[in-house]
Amino acid sequence: MIRLTWVQPEDLIGHELRQAAEDGRATGPDAERVREIAARWHAAGGHDAPPRAGASEPGAARLRDLAGELLDELAAVPSPLPEPSDLAGIVAACPSWPGAAQGAAPGTAQGAASRAAVDPARVLGAWQGRAAGCVLGKPVEKIPREGIRQIAEATGNWPIRGWFTAKGLPDDVARRWPWNRRSAVNSLAENIDGIPEDDDLNYPLLALSVLERHGRGFTTDDVAKLWLDELPAGRTFTAERVAYRNLLDGVEPPATATRRNPFREWIGALIRADVYGWSNPGDPATAAEHAWRDARLTHTANGIYGAMFVAAMCAAALVATSPEEVVRAGLSVVPERSRLHEAVRLAVADAAREDDFERVVDLLHERHGGLHWVHTINNAALVAATLIHGRGDFTATIAGAVAGGWDTDSAGATAGSVAGALNGGVPDRWRMRDSLASSLTGYDGVGLAALAARTQEMMGP
Repeated sequence: MIRLTWVQPEDLIGHELRQAAEDGRATGPDAERVREIAARWHAAGGHDAPPRAGASEPGAARLRDLAGELLDELAAVPSPLPEPSDLAGIVAACPSWPGAAQGAAPGTAQGAASRAAVDPARVLGAWQGRAAGCVLGKPVEKIPREGIRQIAEATGNWPIRGWFTAKGLPDDVARRWPWNRRSAVNSLAENIDGIPEDDDLNYPLLALSVLERHGRGFTTDDVAKLWLDELPAGRTFTAERVAYRNLLDGVEPPATATRRNPFREWIGALIRADVYGWSNPGDPATAAEHAWRDARLTHTANGIYGAMFVAAMCAAALVATSPEEVVRAGLSVVPERSRLHEAVRLAVADAAREDDFERVVDLLHERHGGLHWVHTINNAALVAATLIHGRGDFTATIAGAVAGGWDTDSAGATAGSVAGALNGGVPDRWRMRDSLASSLTGYDGVGLAALAARTQEMMGP
């Protein structure tokens, strides 16, 4: 029996109850309503974890119907937190929105750099850095930080300074912490031959495609249509898979982000945002607006803010001189009273104060250990912390993102993107054969140098 994950109502209800606890619904004015919904689910025999693949339980159809009803009831309970998802509301909630001091409208920030003014090496460095950070983190995705450290120490790679390897890894460590088998085949040092496919690399290709096909005035509908044309459904996960299913059901954006989608504040939109920054160098406001158009297809609130944060950082990274400048640009487009803004602000302070990055990660896990490992807030805070603590050192920056132990390939990719742009390239040890594998039409085997040139063409005049 094939059981598609991330879309069945009985799989989603536990995640939605957890989301309700995170966004204030479980403790706010409607807390009793949320508790009553949870009680009905548990009384009917429902669980907070999804059933095992292939599991068949008595009353499964009844539970599925009930789960759908309860998901819709939970969706009708508003969050009491001051975290808007509409662009006007987001801009109003950002006192430091770029250009606001001059009375500029969104997308008209001061200081934008023209295509001719941007060093092509920095654009290529951004692509190289994203690829390197992604591939470094792929084999240890889903392994907690203690396991990552044990693997690295057992192979003489702690602190992390090179690709992970299975060579010399003791059998007991290998059994205790099995690789992410989907990725280890082609992302361990002994197996790397070119850049392997990953969703963290497919999505930047899609963002580049939407700009090439529809220009800088693209819409959320354009993104949705491109997905249906070019993105295999099996290469989507969590919020993206739910939104994809919603599109096929005839649901239109932005309802695709909210209909039975408990993953709407997870990391998916964040990993799609880099190209919107690279195509708007020195203009974090426009970069953030472009990222918002893409993110609202699948995400809300902090899920959207994570995409805007990264896009703004990537826009700054092509012209900035320090990680601090980059992170400030990112925070300028995140609502000040949001959970993401607070998490990043505290992470930056920790990273600036603590000499030992492991202590910084300890503090992050103390604050955010209850979040899912692919949530936006914990991973964005980790990325900001490693950028600040790495002080521009590319290796230290991607190593910190991976050693943090959450979404290792996604955090590594984003941190690498910024650090690669700041440095105008990556060290030789992190360069792979210039050929990217992809399931997207026209991209399999494309080189990063070609992608960088195409990205530069998408910048303003």
